[in-house]
Parts: sequence; structure tokens; C-alpha cells
Amino acid sequence: MTTAQDKKSQDKNSTSESHTHEPLEFAKNMANAAEKCQLIMQEFLTRQAQDAPNTPFDPMNVGTAFMELFGRLMSDPVKLVERQFSLWQDYLHLWQNATGRLLGDEEKPIIEPDSKDKRFKDEAWQENTVFDFLKQSYLLSARWLQSSVRGVEGMDAHTARKIDFYTRQFVDAMSPSNFVMTNPEVLKATIESNGENLVHGLENMLEDLERGKGHLRISMTDTEAFEIGVNIAVTPGKVVYQNDLMQLIQYEPQTKEVYKTPLLIMPAWINKYYILDLQPDNSLVNWLVQQGHTVFIVSWVNPDETLGKKSFDHYMAEGPLAAMDVIETITGESEISIAGYCLGGTLLATTLSWLHAKKQQHRVKSATYLTTMVDFTEAGELSVFIDEEQLKMLESRMSETGYLEGSEMALTFNMLRANDLIWSFVINNYLLGKDPFRFDLLYWNSDSTRMPATMHSFYLRNMYQKNLLVKPNALTIGGEPIDLGRITTPSYIISTREDHIAPWKSTYAATQIYKGDIRFVLSGSGHIAGAVNPPSKNKYGYCTNGKLPASPDEWLKNAKEHPGSWWPDWQEWQKKFAGTKVPARIPGGGKLKPIEDAPGSYVRVMV
Repeated sequence: MTTAQDKKSQDKNSTSESHTHEPLEFAKNMANAAEKCQLIMQEFLTRQAQDAPNTPFDPMNVGTAFMELFGRLMSDPVKLVERQFSLWQDYLHLWQNATGRLLGDEEKPIIEPDSKDKRFKDEAWQENTVFDFLKQSYLLSARWLQSSVRGVEGMDAHTARKIDFYTRQFVDAMSPSNFVMTNPEVLKATIESNGENLVHGLENMLEDLERGKGHLRISMTDTEAFEIGVNIAVTPGKVVYQNDLMQLIQYEPQTKEVYKTPLLIMPAWINKYYILDLQPDNSLVNWLVQQGHTVFIVSWVNPDETLGKKSFDHYMAEGPLAAMDVIETITGESEISIAGYCLGGTLLATTLSWLHAKKQQHRVKSATYLTTMVDFTEAGELSVFIDEEQLKMLESRMSETGYLEGSEMALTFNMLRANDLIWSFVINNYLLGKDPFRFDLLYWNSDSTRMPATMHSFYLRNMYQKNLLVKPNALTIGGEPIDLGRITTPSYIISTREDHIAPWKSTYAATQIYKGDIRFVLSGSGHIAGAVNPPSKNKYGYCTNGKLPASPDEWLKNAKEHPGSWWPDWQEWQKKFAGTKVPARIPGGGKLKPIEDAPGSYVRVMV
């Protein structure tokens, strides 16, 4: 039986198959589109009127940065004229090139998009002279604009980075691929479907506005295709403990015997834990259980206003420290291994320093850091959002609710890869009128979480802004001064080459801080795909180097490349700390009564 949703999907995705070209049908669809545009505009204006009293005119303080840029540009008119002349020369060359193509000559492109740029993959961008001209004109202008702002001297590093970032946002937004009349694929779909693609696209936009309660929340995937605990986050287990901040899940064994040393996984609380347990064939959790580990994972709460005062201290006490006590109760083991992902790894390093101060470092036999920063000297493009003006504005908003909205965090991360995580969906959903793709990773990416005000302010100010975590005894957490240099726990540090959230050269800095046995591994791909990389896919590859020079470039220069996933490499390293085999353990160990089945209730709370 065909459901209404299936019919809607079939109607939308069949637009490219229609070839009627009926003028009356086209006019009808355009009138329908105009009506929906009016609804969208009314919704937008209503929301703007509601938000205006509480919205700063320049919340990112971008205007001040660009005023400084323009002042410095105008102070050197000779250089400005030289830059303009260079652009005119490029355009003259482009005109000559286009004219030659129109006359039948074979002309090589003056400029070509990056090989990873998916915006111009349609054949018309290469084969049609007009669209090829539009593409090259845009690429020349984009290159000129970005090189011009990067070439301005005398600005401080933060202002220069902010200008560069927002210039790229503007350049990405102005791509001809983002507009109906200058995107050949969209034009073709519009003609063939008599404009139905635009009507469906506006319907998608209205649905996204409704879902975002007046704010545009672009759908990245078909949210109805996944259900937590049904076809995503399905590794069998039980919630064996919970407190205000987390549920602790213990997974059911899949082998008759397991390693003696239990393994605790601490994800970041900026997103939900099931990035490590998507579907069985790409679940790190499921793979670890199959290798014979007794696996526990922290499922962080999605906080509301009642948890606004929870601090970084609370996250340590009610997260890893509470979990370690519970694991000892269940398994009888006082020593465990811990793996921390992203911010979870930052918390892991902090906890290890605290344990060393308490003379309890023996409780953790090994530490694994997945795409984790502890030295925020070069924090990548996220640092664009960290300055005093923006932090004050953010803290003011959080003081009203007690938390930071999850959608704000999601937008920040999406802006770091706007072409892939914003504009590609604008084209697919709104211009082509198609339904979003079915993709588990994007479902997780859209399932955002809130941040408690006290914790988030502390994290941004003391780590991102002031970089105090790597300064010995500059931070006191849990009543103890934190010194990462005292950590002697054996460490496995896995980073990814294209990480835009935790740049690998910044994560490498930890190799010069921690003591003891350290193995640094560099995987291919980015922050998520490089970590969630099962051996069965045989993708990306990874690099290793037994030596740890001070320079990450020197490390990479002498590193050895390996095909496939880094997971088996970690497993071989972890065996040194896993202990002997013991009979498989059931969740709760007969000492704690399980609360509910995995994935638990905390992970199901949506924002």
C-alpha cells in the first residue's frame, strides 16, 4: 500500500521525469509558487518583529571588523588599484576565452573549481559556453575577493580570520549554483516539470520553517527514515545507572569470553552519543563488543533550564568519576580503559590530571583520545566565534533560558562547511524540490543538543579563549589544580587529516604534553567520517610514526601510510591493557538492576 508520505516523495522526486512543457500548467505552478512565497515572507516578517527587540544589530561584531578592513584598504589606494587591474585582466582573458569558444575554438579554462567542489558537477557547467562563463566569472571574483582581504596588512590575527571566514560565507552564498536562473540543473528541472520543482521546494521550505518555529531549519535527511532504538543506536544493552547528567549503558556481550579490563566511552555532550552506534555495519560500539570488550558508554542528558547551573566540575564528577565507580561495582574491576571523543576527550584529559593529583591514576590503564583538542592555541575556524563581544552576547542569551539552544550550535558547525552542509541542501530541497537524502550520519547531525549555561561559558572562556587547560595549575576543577603534564597514562591519540573542528596539528600538541607511552595516529577524512570508519568499508587509510617530534609536519613527513581503518590498529594497541579473558559479563553484573533497555531515554529527548 502506498502511504501519503510515499506519494508525496514520489511526486517530488519524479519532477525530472515530466516533459509536458504546458504553458498553462507552468503558469499555474508559478502562481502557486508566488502564493507560497507570500506565506514564507509573512512568516519571516512576523518572526523578525518578534525577535527584533532582543536581537543585537550585529551579534557577531562583523561590521566592526569589516570597517577596519575597508579603512586599511583605502589607506593604500595604489595596491587597491593594482588588485582591481588584476581582476580586469582576468575578466578580459575570460571574455576572449568565451568568444573563442562561441566561434568554435578549443579553449582551456582560465580557472577551474577544486576537485572536491561538487557545485559544478553538472555537465552543462563545462559544455555550455554561457554556464561555463558564469562559473569561471564567479570563481575569478571569489579568488580575487578572498585574496584581497587576506592580503591586507596590519590587522590582528583574530580580526583577519573573522574577515576571511565571513568573506567566504558571502562568496559561498553568491555562487551561481544557488540561484534558479543560473543553475543549469535547476533550469532543466523547472522546464521539464513546468515549475513543479519550485512549488515542491517552497513546500519544503514552509515545512522547515514550521519545524524551526519560524526559523529556517534546513532538513538534511529524511527524519522519518530513522528511529532511535529501531534502526539506529541498536546495539543491544541496558541502562545500568543514571544521574542528572548522564545514563550509563552497558552493552550485552557477543562473545563467550571478554577482556578483563572494562572499556568506558565518553562522547562529547555537544552531540548525542550514538554517532558511535549508528547502524550495525558502521557502529564502533558494536565492533568493540564483537572484539570481546565489556563496553560501557555515557549517554549525556539533553539539558533544560533546570540544569543551567551545572558546571564543568559537575560533568567530571557525574560523568567519568561516577561511571568508574559504577563499573567497579558491576565488574569488580578497579582499573578500566577510557576512550573520549572530541569534548569527551578534553574531559578525559582533565579527569586524568585530577586522578593523578588524588594519587588515583592507577584507576585508568589506558586512555584513547578521538579527535580531541587540549591545546587551543590554533583552534581552527571555531575560534572565529570566540571573542569578548560574542561571548558576552552568548552569555546574555543563555542567562535568559539557562542553556544554549542546540540549533545555534548546529548552525555554527554547519557554517564551517557551508557548501556541503547548507547550500547543497538549499539546492536539493528548495530549488530542485527533492526530498532530503536518507543518511544516518546526517540524521545524527540534525539531532542537536543544548548546552548548560554555566558549563558552556566556562568551556568557551577558559579553554577556547584563554587556553588555560595547557597552562599548569591555571585551572582548578573538582577542587584540584589541573596539570596535563602530570598525566602518565598510556595514550592513543587518533586525529583526522581534514578535521575542521579539531585540526589535527592542534590535536598533535598533546603528544608534547602527556608523559608515558603515546601513539599518535592520523586517519584520512574529517572529524566524523575519519573516526566512524569501520574496517569493512576499507576507506581513507591512516598514518603512523613511532617517533613524536615537536613539529606535526615533521611527524607527517616521516609517517608510514596504511590502507583501511585505524580500528584494528587501536585493537592491537589496546590488547596490552585489556588483560586476560574472563567469562562474559551481563549488564548490571547481577549487582545493579538495569533501568531500561539501550539506548535509554536521555538520548530520545529532542530540542
